[in-house]
Amino acid sequence: MNVPFRMHTVVAALGLAGAALFSTAHAQIKIALVIPTTGALTQYGDMVKEGATTAVEMANAAGGIGGKKIELVPVDDACEPKQGPVAANRVVNSKIGYVVGPVCSGASIAAAPIYNNEGVVVVTPSATSPALTDGKNYHFIFRTIGRDDQQGPAAAKFIISNIKPKKVAVLHDKQSYGQGIASAVRDDLKKANVPVALFEGINAGDSDYSAVITKLKGAGVDFVYYGGYHPEMGLLLRQAAEQGLKVKMMGPEGVGNPEVNAIAGPAVEGMLVTLPADFAANPKNAAVVKAFQDKKRNASGAFQLTSFAATQSLLAAIKAAGDNPAKVADWMHKTTGVDTVLGPVSWNKQGDLNSFDFQVFQWHKDGSKSLAK
Repeated sequence: MNVPFRMHTVVAALGLAGAALFSTAHAQIKIALVIPTTGALTQYGDMVKEGATTAVEMANAAGGIGGKKIELVPVDDACEPKQGPVAANRVVNSKIGYVVGPVCSGASIAAAPIYNNEGVVVVTPSATSPALTDGKNYHFIFRTIGRDDQQGPAAAKFIISNIKPKKVAVLHDKQSYGQGIASAVRDDLKKANVPVALFEGINAGDSDYSAVITKLKGAGVDFVYYGGYHPEMGLLLRQAAEQGLKVKMMGPEGVGNPEVNAIAGPAVEGMLVTLPADFAANPKNAAVVKAFQDKKRNASGAFQLTSFAATQSLLAAIKAAGDNPAKVADWMHKTTGVDTVLGPVSWNKQGDLNSFDFQVFQWHKDGSKSLAK
């Protein structure tokens, strides 16, 4: 069912490169959307923006919360750890009590102490590093995505059971997210006595990975796992093909971006990637998927529905507890389940989901993906 809505857009500078303010008419409940609108990872920001925007549009069309409209305020952190605190201070200074985001683990980890100390409720739909929440005793930080120590084992289990490689190389980008998940995969492979011939970091942003590809060839590996994002994965795939290294490669949800096709070209065919389950295929989400389609948005990307769920969770908590961040955080910790597009979600004491479903997909050169077998 397509529900009509009216939204007036106002764009204003927020004092951060690429940041913009998007106002709904008579908005009275503000939610900051902390995403990369500049830098190499803007596509992930676009995914999160699509999900949160669709959720807010549908909520406003249904009357908002107690007659109050919801306003999204995008703030750019470029997915950079150094920019995470800058963006957090912008949110705090704007007196906004709720955040969907940040998108990337490094920026999330850097910004989390500010948000928590200032009592801003954060729900990240995409930051998967365990370091965001482990041992921190944060009260205001939540996720609507699983952690790397859930995603890594899912990847390792598939490699062990389905690929059955003789010798594996595990690469990473030396950053919180990439190295963390690569370490989780390596450790599970070793426990299963799968030989890991190489565990090595590469420099994100480089344009030539021929040296590491030469190492892979010399080590005689028949499978490569890479922890990091799509720009480097695309180059590794393309340059491996150019140098005659014919091995299957796999990465986490950070490589699951259509832009990887433009970088890797035909070499992307068959890339394996762990992603959130395809919640868009659930018949219960048909109306939500249609709302995406009506706006020419893609509900089946890596983070569209996890960000939709992050927004749903905040709105449900505000409706139940009132427009008070401290009470919202209390309610989210106590709830036994919020009904979202991911299904019922609830959080443990440190703000992580009690359960989450990662699946393995095969990526294709036309940009589509299919469940891997």
